[in-house]
Amino acid sequence: QVQLVESGGGLVQPGGSLRLSCAASETSFSINYMGWYRQAPGKQREFVARITSGGSADYADSVKGRFTISRDGIKNTVHLQMNSLKPEDTAVYYCNGLQYGLAGSTDYWGQGTQVTVSS
Repeated sequence: QVQLVESGGGLVQPGGSLRLSCAASETSFSINYMGWYRQAPGKQREFVARITSGGSADYADSVKGRFTISRDGIKNTVHLQMNSLKPEDTAVYYCNGLQYGLAGSTDYWGQGTQVTVSS
């Protein structure tokens, strides 16, 4: 079972920046997709950004131009640089890994890291 461990959450003022990181325990193969989801209190978990093993990225409309996802190749480490943070970005951020195989797809999730944007 692949373990995902997040780091980098915290409290930041509106307009500030944070960088989240996620490292997978598995490095013998490259996980097809790695990305981030978030869940605010009382809301459903939502997609934030993801990146393929080849480096192609896509983003939720709400974070385009403010967040940047990057990945360290075979190391299965993914980062989320969050700039111009807004109070509505406050949520628990979860790292996600998606791997396709002969038997179908497998989702991996981290434990989550809290991001709070407040003055």
